[in-house]
Amino acid sequence: MAVTIEDLYRSYGVLADAKDNLSQHKDAYQVILDGVKGGPKEKRLAAQFIPKFFSSFPELADAAINAQLDLCEDDDVSIRRHAIKELPRFATGENIVRVADILTQLLQTDDTAEFNQVNAALISIFKIDAKGTLGGLFSQILQGEDIVRERAIKFLSTKLKTLTEDVMTKEVEEYVFAETKKVLEDVTGEEFVLLMRVVSGLRVLQTVNGRQQLVELVVEQAFLEQALNPADPDTVDRLLQCTRQALPLFSKNVHSTRFVTYFCEHVLPNLSTLASPVAELDIQLEVLKLLAEMSPFCGDMDKLEANLNMLFTKLLEFMPLPPEEVENGENSASEEPKLQFSYVECLLFGFHQLGKKLPDFLLDKVDAERLKDFKIRLQYFARGLQVYIRQLRVALQGKTGDALKTDENKIKVVALKITNNINVLIKDLFHNPPSFKSTVTLSWKPVQKAEAVAPKRPSTEEMGAGAGTKKQISPQPRRDARQIYNPPSEQRGGFRGGRGRGFGARGNRSRGRIY
Repeated sequence: MAVTIEDLYRSYGVLADAKDNLSQHKDAYQVILDGVKGGPKEKRLAAQFIPKFFSSFPELADAAINAQLDLCEDDDVSIRRHAIKELPRFATGENIVRVADILTQLLQTDDTAEFNQVNAALISIFKIDAKGTLGGLFSQILQGEDIVRERAIKFLSTKLKTLTEDVMTKEVEEYVFAETKKVLEDVTGEEFVLLMRVVSGLRVLQTVNGRQQLVELVVEQAFLEQALNPADPDTVDRLLQCTRQALPLFSKNVHSTRFVTYFCEHVLPNLSTLASPVAELDIQLEVLKLLAEMSPFCGDMDKLEANLNMLFTKLLEFMPLPPEEVENGENSASEEPKLQFSYVECLLFGFHQLGKKLPDFLLDKVDAERLKDFKIRLQYFARGLQVYIRQLRVALQGKTGDALKTDENKIKVVALKITNNINVLIKDLFHNPPSFKSTVTLSWKPVQKAEAVAPKRPSTEEMGAGAGTKKQISPQPRRDARQIYNPPSEQRGGFRGGRGRGFGARGNRSRGRIY
């Protein structure tokens, strides 16, 4: 016989009046559990009554959780919401992991209000037992179906940073890092970025040693021990995404040496044949910008001379020889060679940074004929540079405020930054012997004022005792703010972030019932 509303209220009254003798009224609680088999009204009451007396009947714990779970999967969304709202009340003792597992599976709902309720329930049980809650979440990330895995990872990437230190203790954060490393053994590109955001925000990793561990994590994903297949867009995309994740982690104490070495040995030799993972992306320029950004943090290199030579070779490729003059003094070429300022800025900057480690490279390691060729190219490029700088200054002269915000003038402002940078770096190379002392800020990077806070604040290990609050490591460089300049003679190309192409060969999982 089906349980009625009257049966439920009668059983509730028995249990409410029993006070200290609740355990003697197991039959009354069983009636409430059977309410999940009734109609909509009975189910709504059962969703409220089951958790209220749950802790008094440990021998019926499994049956109670299963009954509430049936309500969480009901066809009626209002019944599901009632049941989900009460789920955190079951999160006691050994049940916490199971409740977290159930709530994680419920993230697959397409109902916005229900989804928000599941999120709120997960946050509430985090405050009861963070490690147990994470156990349920990571269980589904590692073994659940794809939609659940995807939403669980997004939950971690957005919600963990909102939890306080008394919830996210050192032990809990270490558990997050350990479990994340397991997940990273088989991830897609998008998952990799989100998971790096999770671990990069952990307070326990905001030290030199912590950042070094994060770099090691990225190195494992980047496959730096393998040769690059330049024709495979997935391989190129993996390298780009890994490098972007590693960039904010580099500092004077956490070196970029392995990445810079890999770019010099495997990427630069294949620069012209790289397959772009995004159609609109100027892949050559993107690679050169990444190399330039990493180069200041490069430590000691085993093959410094060879890597400098590769940078020098590429620099020559992008710095054309002047056209030959015929008898009447006119150029034999029908048009002037292209001056690719954006590429040259990156290569000159990288060469300048590595050149500091071997300042005699040009004088001692480059043969006389090649050095002469370089000086001819350099002088020709410098002359064209001066002409273009004058044109830009005239074009921008007197313009302020809104006048500088037009698309055309924004491009000119960036162009002036690029050309000024090149001018400073070229002047260093004209010294005898060549100098590597000048400092420039790459054109797409924000200029740091002397009194401004540095973008990478040192950790307490770097600052010593009494250091102030540590700034969290940004999970990804702000490449959306970058302005890429390509002068008229260059092929124009924009930038768009990674597409999240596959890092592994994860198969689709079939959808099933919540357990």
